[in-house]
Amino acid sequence: MKTFFTSESVTCGHPDKVCDQIADRILDSILKQDSNARVACEVTTVANKVHLMGEITTTADVDYEKIARDTIRDIGYIDKNSGFDANSCQIEIDIHEQSPDIAIGINRTEILDSGAGDQGMMFGFACDETDCLMPLPIMLAHRLSRRLEYVRKKKILPYLLPDGKSQVTVEYDDGIPTRVSTVIISSQHKEEVAIDDLRADIVRDVILNTLPKNMIDDDSTFFINPTGRFVIGGPAGDSGLTGRKIIVDTYGGYARHGGGAFSGKDPTKVDRSGAYIARYIAKNIVSAGLAKKCEVQLSYAIGLADPISILINTFGTQTIPCQDIINLVESSVDLRPAAIIKKFDLKKPIYSSVASYGHFGENASDKPWEQTDLAKQWTITV
Repeated sequence: MKTFFTSESVTCGHPDKVCDQIADRILDSILKQDSNARVACEVTTVANKVHLMGEITTTADVDYEKIARDTIRDIGYIDKNSGFDANSCQIEIDIHEQSPDIAIGINRTEILDSGAGDQGMMFGFACDETDCLMPLPIMLAHRLSRRLEYVRKKKILPYLLPDGKSQVTVEYDDGIPTRVSTVIISSQHKEEVAIDDLRADIVRDVILNTLPKNMIDDDSTFFINPTGRFVIGGPAGDSGLTGRKIIVDTYGGYARHGGGAFSGKDPTKVDRSGAYIARYIAKNIVSAGLAKKCEVQLSYAIGLADPISILINTFGTQTIPCQDIINLVESSVDLRPAAIIKKFDLKKPIYSSVASYGHFGENASDKPWEQTDLAKQWTITV
């Protein structure tokens, strides 16, 4: 049976991603000085204005405004006539300390028994569709968005501007990806470029340069800037907010999501650390050949260390009994939040590099939650 699945990605200049990057750069800057900081930073953007808010408890001395401006500048918003630029945008800061009612559940004498920073459920996923064990549609969408940024910054297509999106529809035959059916790319651009030139350039230098040739055929359809003009973009064209691209950050809709965002949160927030360990478990299960597809759900309660529930779903693709897989996980992985932080060394400033183009898969290949050390251990065991 033929089915189709679609995922999207966005460039680093998308207004929501501008916010995520500012928030994670603030987090990293704080962690460089204070590894025990408590950070929950939210960012919003509108035309030529940025608002930083949230709860931060730290001994670190950081310049929030400078971090925000440097981030915006690095993304590429430097034209003072664009409606949003690093030098002239107004930056408002409303940050206070973490609630003591939350802190009391996290700060324990026995560090490994420190409780979760909030209640919630998190999902992790992996499948054997790609070498990085991510679903193919989101992997290809991220590649296209990254390529858009690359050809802009390298001036291969010098008329492109920072805001942009990609969308990829993959055709499946009995659950196996066989071809790319449709690609949609929308990229902000300078006013002087002709739309026909832009479309031809993006097909040549972005789509055909990026997608696997064996996945494209004569029936593959490309839509480039479907409405035509896309000159006003970024926060000047649409407001931005941290945590509004959680599906882009994870599995492109291919797996479920608990609803919690990542960026701007220190690792005591299980929205982040719980999702990372769930991906780690799922990836190692697939990497070990114990299943072709795996989804892991964890749930936590504020102030309690051990998870309230663990669910492992292999969608009938398991190669050993599911209970044996659960036993392997429970005997191999300490799921207490403080233990996750220790295992992955999550108090280091490692987050801004995954604030765009996904927290899992190719973009995070060097991160500890993407490693497959357990798979090697399990392969020997079973």
